[in-house]
This record gives sequence, C-alpha cells and structure tokens, in this order.
Amino acid sequence: MELIQNTPDLSAYLAADEAIDHDHPVVRQVAARLAKEAVDSYAYARLAFEFVRDTIPHSQDSGDLRVTWRASGVLEQGTGICYAKAHALAALLRAEDIPTALCYQKFDVVHGLVAVRFNGAWHRQDPRGNKPGVDAQFSLDGERLAFTPESESNEMDYPVLYAEPHPAVLSVLKAAPDRPYLWKTLPSAL
Repeated sequence: MELIQNTPDLSAYLAADEAIDHDHPVVRQVAARLAKEAVDSYAYARLAFEFVRDTIPHSQDSGDLRVTWRASGVLEQGTGICYAKAHALAALLRAEDIPTALCYQKFDVVHGLVAVRFNGAWHRQDPRGNKPGVDAQFSLDGERLAFTPESESNEMDYPVLYAEPHPAVLSVLKAAPDRPYLWKTLPSAL
C-alpha cells in the first residue's frame, strides 16, 4: 500500500497541536529520559515505541474507564485507547524531530496508529499494546502491526498520513466522559 501524506509539507509532521502537545513539560521530560538511553534517532524511536506500547496500558485491556486524548494526559495518567497512545507516541517522536504521522485502519471501528519517517520513507507502527494474539513490534523492515485487515470482512488500511488527528477521532475522544460512553461513539469509518 502506498502511504499518502495529507499535506506535502514535511514540517507539519513535526508540529505540536492540542492533541500532540510535544511542547508540554511532561512530554519533554519523558522524551529527555528516553533520549539519554538512545545512541541515535532510530534507537530513540524504538525506545519511545516500546515505552508507549509497554508502559501505558490500553484502557480496554486494563479496565480503566478514563478517556485520555492529549499526549501529555496519556503520559500523566498512564492510560489510553489506540488513538490516545498514538498521540503520545507521535508527541514523543516529534519532540526529538522525527517526522510522525497519524494513520488509521478500519475494522468494526476505526483503529489508530502512527507512521514514522526514516530514510525517505514512511513506516507504520502500532503502539496499541500487546496481549495474547497481538504482537506489535517496532520495525522499519516490514510492518509488525497489532492487526491485519481482511478485505473479505470489509476491513481496510486507510492510506492517508495525517499531520493532525482526524477530526472524527478527536471529537469522540474529547466528548466522552468515560470509556463505556466512548465505546458507543467510536467512528466506524473515516
């Protein structure tokens, strides 16, 4: 699948916004801690991915009822669904000048992940969190995502790489008072 930037301006994939608030002190603190352990930007990207995947539980898996959407909130509260975890990873990567896009897949509902730009190409990564049957890994040598769409089930990968969260995603996250409510309002398509 060919990934398509929704804007040709690569600097848009480094920008901060209300959800990817990489200028927030909490994001900066975590980024600085991870950067101390990394020998280069690739190692940093892998560490940031593994940090979000492994230390921030997916709220559905953990039973956490809180809804987070802003990267700093995800890092502060230590919880989030796929979209929120993608926002946190994007913020950590952008904090270290690694172009990062948000991208989506369609299953029963829309699933969120990120794409990082290395060596002139985009590489999708899924920080959702592993569990039995899910084994997402950081990779630039072929995708190791949490889920693979099945076209016969009307599932799909959306090819668009967004510089900002999709408005349909952001609006449901911001409107949800808790995860059970959020689950009833998740977008089924973009």
